[in-house]
Amino acid sequence: MKFFAKILSFNDDALYFLTEEDCKFVFIFNEGAPPELAEISIVHTVSPMNEEITPGDIMLICNKAYTITAIGDEARHTLKEMGHCTLCFKGGSEAERPGMMMLEGDEPFLPQDVFVGGTIEIH
Repeated sequence: MKFFAKILSFNDDALYFLTEEDCKFVFIFNEGAPPELAEISIVHTVSPMNEEITPGDIMLICNKAYTITAIGDEARHTLKEMGHCTLCFKGGSEAERPGMMMLEGDEPFLPQDVFVGGTIEIH
């Protein structure tokens, strides 16, 4: 396993962009994030990066599986250092922004899928 974290908290503001057709993303951040970032993020346990994440890896988030199709250069660094990146569920072979990880799956990721105690895993 390359990465494993448990979701500690989130609120409706953290899930807002999942419902926007042009967005379909969430921010994730380690616990201890500044309050202004924590309130718009899915906050998770501090977790080490065991291996480099690459396109083709599988992310499991709250029991749903997605293929990582692209990773922005900044996302690799910030996920390792702060547990932070933007998870974008639109797929695509290029990251839309440097801090994004692009994900593609058979099912959409919806606000009701997120729960405290859920996991974020990368294999």
